[in-house]
Amino acid sequence: QVQLVESGGGSVQAGGSLRLSCAASGNTYCMAWFRQAPGKEREGVARIYTGSGNARYSDSVKGRFTISQDNAKSTLYLQMNSLKPEDPAMYYCAAIRSTGYCPLVPTNYQNWGQGTQVTVSS
Repeated sequence: QVQLVESGGGSVQAGGSLRLSCAASGNTYCMAWFRQAPGKEREGVARIYTGSGNARYSDSVKGRFTISQDNAKSTLYLQMNSLKPEDPAMYYCAAIRSTGYCPLVPTNYQNWGQGTQVTVSS
């Protein structure tokens, strides 16, 4: 198991920025950010292969959000710029430990953090 702890959520005005962090306790093959708003399904936001740094984004955040990692600190980041009223949600960090397929599909990920709340005011 990989322990994941998110931080950095908060409240920001539309158009503002936030950076989320996720500290991982062990080695991972790929990591991702998901979000879930009340009454909606969990949605994939971005994922990164921790070895190559290859990243992929959902269409809804492409060009606004950036996923990155600091391997020395075993930390994953999500820089969120130009936040919109449709971005508020609980944001979760997730990881796959060993080799495999890493789509932005929640059921593929075995390890999850507790989530951090993001609120955007207009």
